[in-house]
Amino acid sequence: MNDQKKIKSALISVYYKDHLEPIIRKLDELGVKLFSTGGTQDFIEKLGVKVTPVEHLTSYPSILGGRVKTLHPKIFGGILSRRELQSDVAQLEEYDIPEIDLVIVDLYPFQETLASGAAEQDIIEKIDIGGISLIRAAAKNFRDVVIVSSREQYPELLDLLHSKNGTTGLSDRRLLAAKAFDISSDYDSAIFRYFNSNAELNVFKQSIRQASPLRYGE
Repeated sequence: MNDQKKIKSALISVYYKDHLEPIIRKLDELGVKLFSTGGTQDFIEKLGVKVTPVEHLTSYPSILGGRVKTLHPKIFGGILSRRELQSDVAQLEEYDIPEIDLVIVDLYPFQETLASGAAEQDIIEKIDIGGISLIRAAAKNFRDVVIVSSREQYPELLDLLHSKNGTTGLSDRRLLAAKAFDISSDYDSAIFRYFNSNAELNVFKQSIRQASPLRYGE
């Protein structure tokens, strides 16, 4: 199995668009085919970069006020397909599903909305469905797909694009997958704590960051 994978296509759907421009321009320079949604698509088009709306891929518009945009076999099939498995490759060809090699997605700001004192209706709308699904799918298929799940990872991705000319190694993809599952687990824990604020379930979930490694014996 070839551990080196060339990025030929990317799905980009982000809430925060700051610092995204250098990524878009480098992907365009490398000839990567871009797919995108809504506001991210508009952002890319304003840069003068060609992008394919996911609606053209799925033949379905964004529905339910944006609650359903990317939840479709033509999106997730292209992310989850195992490139070395001929039956997967054959099914992509049968259903005209393009492979997606890179997923750049972040999550709705649930914690920030909660901290702002917003009404419950607004808080609930910031529970991400499509984004968290994309993150998990791409991270699960790290052997073939690169997942960038936070704008904090943009410099890391940009370095990979520049230093390796759009090619990634298995160790690169696995590390980004680990970061993706870290982000998704934190996110789900925050949502659980909100719903369990009255401690109706006798469960405690909390993510704690290590400030610094302890020396031996401490």
